Amino acid sequence: MAFEDIKLQAVPIGRDLVILVTGGVEHIGAASTAYWNGENIEVETSAVPGHKEHVLTVNMAREAARRLKCTVTVVMGIHYDHLSKAEIAEVSDRTEAVLGDYLSSCSV
Repeated sequence: MAFEDIKLQAVPIGRDLVILVTGGVEHIGAASTAYWNGENIEVETSAVPGHKEHVLTVNMAREAARRLKCTVTVVMGIHYDHLSKAEIAEVSDRTEAVLGDYLSSCSV
């Protein structure tokens, strides 16, 4: 399974950004907001009980905020039935790839 249906949508809000990452059965599983606090990046996360997307959104939000120099919220909802550990790793790799592609297309 290539998980090619995993997609990223970016919504600018003023100088900040909301990034939506969805795939499979789309929903809201977690949201992480990364913001600058002086020279450090802080991340606040909310996750729907039983969902695991926060494992990915925390680092994605932090990386996007670091690269784009703004506040970034990543909202993610990805669901596929009965994934193996290897397939879960593929989903993680795919989300990192779509974020990397997006960030590479941005000029800061």
